[in-house]
Amino acid sequence: MDNELLQALSGLLDEKLGNIEKRFDKQLESVEKKFNKQLESMEKKFDKQLTAINNKLDETYLIVKALEHSAEVSKAVQDNMVNDIAHIKGDVEALRKDLTNVEVITASNWADIAKLKAVK
Repeated sequence: MDNELLQALSGLLDEKLGNIEKRFDKQLESVEKKFNKQLESMEKKFDKQLTAINNKLDETYLIVKALEHSAEVSKAVQDNMVNDIAHIKGDVEALRKDLTNVEVITASNWADIAKLKAVK
């Protein structure tokens, strides 16, 4: 009888453990599905955020490149202006010398005119 009782208990335990195992498997499967859905949702959000960050990074890169180009153009314009100013300075100095010569010659001419008037 002990053997029969042990077998009956063993069968009952196997049946109960089998039911528990099935319920556990169902719950585990349900948890896995929920986890996978949440993981997929998080991956999609992460991909969207990463795409947005990459887009902003690309825009920032383009802005920096445009600013670099603008700075280079400004530098070239400034260098051009420095050269133009140097040429203008040289021209003004030459005009100043010419004007001084004209003034000296005019003064000499006035002196000559005064001498001519005095001789008359």
